[in-house]
Amino acid sequence: MPKIMVVDDEEHIRLLYSEELLEAGYEVVTVGSGRELLPKIAEEKPDLVILDIKMVDYDGLDLLQDIRAEHYDLPVILSTAYDTFKEDMKSLAADYYVVKSFDLTELKKKIAMALETRLPE
Repeated sequence: MPKIMVVDDEEHIRLLYSEELLEAGYEVVTVGSGRELLPKIAEEKPDLVILDIKMVDYDGLDLLQDIRAEHYDLPVILSTAYDTFKEDMKSLAADYYVVKSFDLTELKKKIAMALETRLPE
């Protein structure tokens, strides 16, 4: 069962994603702060990370660069309420970009695509 790490500083988003992704057959780990993320990735070894861009304590795009530096092949889906970040050069390092919605159809599609293309370890 693939393990997905949801990184968002909003608890209701973490809960929504967790519920929906557990139902879809994924194991889910949530992280509420960007500062906790890199040690958590090392500890949990997720198959994919869903990363919020606008967090109180950390810029998601900077965090994406940190993830790429340490875990180059780990698929990352940027998830944000704003589609303006698509234009940011830093966002190109992500595998996919999804605008937040309470309908997670698009997100689930991107997760399946990202996991499909990930090479087995």
